[in-house]
Amino acid sequence: MGIQTLDISPVGRVEGDLDVRVEIADGQVVNAWTHAELFRGFEIILRGKDPQAGLIVTPRICGICGASHLTSAAWALDTAWGTEVPRNAILARNLGQLVETIQSIPRYFYGLFAIDLTNKKYRSSRYYDEAVRRFAAFTGKSYELGVTISSKPVEIYALFGGQWPHSSYMVPGGVMCAPTLTDITRAWAILEYFRTNWLEPVWLGCSLERYEEIQTYDDFMDWLDEDIKHRESDLGFYWRMGLDIGLDRYGAGVGKYVSWGYLPHEDKYQKPTIEGRNAAVIMKSGVYNSFSDTHTLMDHTFARENTTHAWYDEGTNNVHPFDRTTTPTQKNHKDFNSAYSWATAVLHEDFGRLEVGPLARQLVAAGQHGESWQHYDGFILDVFKKMGGASIHVRQLARVHEIVKLYRQAERCLREFVLNDPWYIKPKEKDGRGWGATEASRGSLCHWVDIEDGKIKNYQVIAATSWNVGPRDSNGIRGPIEEALIGTPIEDSTDPVEVGHVARSFDSCLVCTVHAHDAKTGEELARFRTA
Repeated sequence: MGIQTLDISPVGRVEGDLDVRVEIADGQVVNAWTHAELFRGFEIILRGKDPQAGLIVTPRICGICGASHLTSAAWALDTAWGTEVPRNAILARNLGQLVETIQSIPRYFYGLFAIDLTNKKYRSSRYYDEAVRRFAAFTGKSYELGVTISSKPVEIYALFGGQWPHSSYMVPGGVMCAPTLTDITRAWAILEYFRTNWLEPVWLGCSLERYEEIQTYDDFMDWLDEDIKHRESDLGFYWRMGLDIGLDRYGAGVGKYVSWGYLPHEDKYQKPTIEGRNAAVIMKSGVYNSFSDTHTLMDHTFARENTTHAWYDEGTNNVHPFDRTTTPTQKNHKDFNSAYSWATAVLHEDFGRLEVGPLARQLVAAGQHGESWQHYDGFILDVFKKMGGASIHVRQLARVHEIVKLYRQAERCLREFVLNDPWYIKPKEKDGRGWGATEASRGSLCHWVDIEDGKIKNYQVIAATSWNVGPRDSNGIRGPIEEALIGTPIEDSTDPVEVGHVARSFDSCLVCTVHAHDAKTGEELARFRTA
């Protein structure tokens, strides 16, 4: 049988439209291209602006990860200006990002991923009818509760930032808020509501303390068998159905993973510098290479972008973001042998293409590198090894596993505030270069700023999706999602839900109507939802 070329447009919407082209032979994907269809040009918008313009503009890059952009923009200016940031302000910044990510996890799982489990392809699964009862869009019992309750954590963000999304309460030198005891008490009540109404009874089927006892793959399987409440929780049900329908058998990717690390410690990063960040974050940075089973620290100097297959007139060399010019080309057309995307190929100077996201964070968390006091969690790496590496299923488990530790960190922030201590120390503005980074819900995010004559000379952002959705690099090496699609089984080319599973396991952020076209004839094969 010959090769069928399938264009799927859009697969999801993450800072613009994501389209995918796949070539299918003998019922599985043998080649793939991901292409971002929308140029936004925030880096161009910020040229010549006041340095603090990034605090206003960049949170609007993404409607669901604004806190991550804001914290990166604030830390970039802190390092450029050499500010001092009070411990209360560090805690308040961390809390804002934590609750934003906590809300994203159930919203993503129910609203974007789990509804694919109700696809007609899975009618023969013994879990199908229950999946429909739980996960059907708008009518599913768990869908309705999960999407609704996902709004609760960002109510805490609004207490500190005044609104969510698109707040700008984080500024160089601290935060523009001074919460009262009433605010802190309300925040505690919101967290407790989230825990007692969804996280424990619906998602886990057990207490947080019981779930935290899970340290290995075997522990997790014992937990599943221990109590019917664990098996019938949404986590337990998803795990069993995912295995039944084969989500553990495809979607591997590039096999190398990176995290910038995140959550600066309130007592260790009050005088922030680029060089001092790795030793000051609670969740450590790093690169995990599964081929050599090794961990190493990550540093911004290793980051490179390549525009060989992107619509920019910037040559074919790997360039550090400080040296990028963001020069878009005009009147573009897709040429899959040349340029075909607005995304750049992001890579590590030594390790090449890397996956970012919750799976990367949890694999890095299992390393013995970094500082002895930094967070360690070997659970997902053990699952990764016991299940033969990455897959859709392992990637999803890593994402949802993270919610308990993020919840605990949010609790810690609320406990550590000293309300009468400072929240802001006015900085002295100066020229210079700065860098701020964090881990957004879907992966590694950082901002670079170059200030000259009191204005922004260059501003560069590498978002999580830039790593994952990027096109081939100058050596023709596929990006992480492109590589993860290779080997994907396609049962029905008029309804390639499997492609949606793979792409969405990297976390696309909005539900879109999807069209599948035969690339040779242009015929629309189907119009359907993959998220």
